[in-house]
Amino acid sequence: MEFIDTHAHLFLPEFDEDRSLVVERAIDKRISRILLPNIDKDSIEPMLALCKAYPDYCYPMIGLHPTSVKDDFSDHLFEIEKYLTSHIFVAIGEVGIDLYWDKTYLPQQCEAFIYQIELARKHSLPLIIHSRDSFIEILEILHKQHDGKPYSGIFHSFSGSKEQAKEIIDLGFKIGINGVVTFKNTTLGEVIREISLEDIVLETDAPYLTPVPYRGKRNESAYIPYIAGKVAEMKGITIEEVAQVTTLVAKKMFKLT
Repeated sequence: MEFIDTHAHLFLPEFDEDRSLVVERAIDKRISRILLPNIDKDSIEPMLALCKAYPDYCYPMIGLHPTSVKDDFSDHLFEIEKYLTSHIFVAIGEVGIDLYWDKTYLPQQCEAFIYQIELARKHSLPLIIHSRDSFIEILEILHKQHDGKPYSGIFHSFSGSKEQAKEIIDLGFKIGINGVVTFKNTTLGEVIREISLEDIVLETDAPYLTPVPYRGKRNESAYIPYIAGKVAEMKGITIEEVAQVTTLVAKKMFKLT
């Protein structure tokens, strides 16, 4: 049995004291790879350092997180595009729009998102989309920027309806399922039962969104089996099947051998 954590921020300071142990625990739980979404220009080097320490295990993405979009967002995008010419990344992410904390920079978030959609196309990379309280805005942009070909990528930490899930799947995206699926008040059960397992990937968003039974503590990649187990329960299948299918989906999307 093998899992892939398609979304974990293990390069953040929350892991400075025990990062190597976190990776070891993930390996012990059969997490075969960990994919690292970037945040802004300042997080690129810590992320690449982690990938250098664990080659063929940790894989970097590159992108500007929507909550990091401020007046200087063009400077971040310039640095990101520069790194794309000198390093190998598996995706453009984490990108998108976040209207939960602040709507002040919505125009800039939209501009940055559109720019990074074009980067993904230019470099033939999947998009990892952050869509907190912004599903309508993101869908509008994706439809406007659509060039007739299916998109490739993941709606990270999906929390929408089954109708919304089907709409983004039709565009070519997969659904990122994390610890939220284990929460008592989750509405993801209906979504997961309605969509194909081939349209789901597993993620932690570590150090955030820790699954039950560790909710309230720091999240880490070793907790992926709790997420997989809940998906298996909701779909009425085995955890082995969830592991097999979601791992194959992730390998294909990110071109992992």
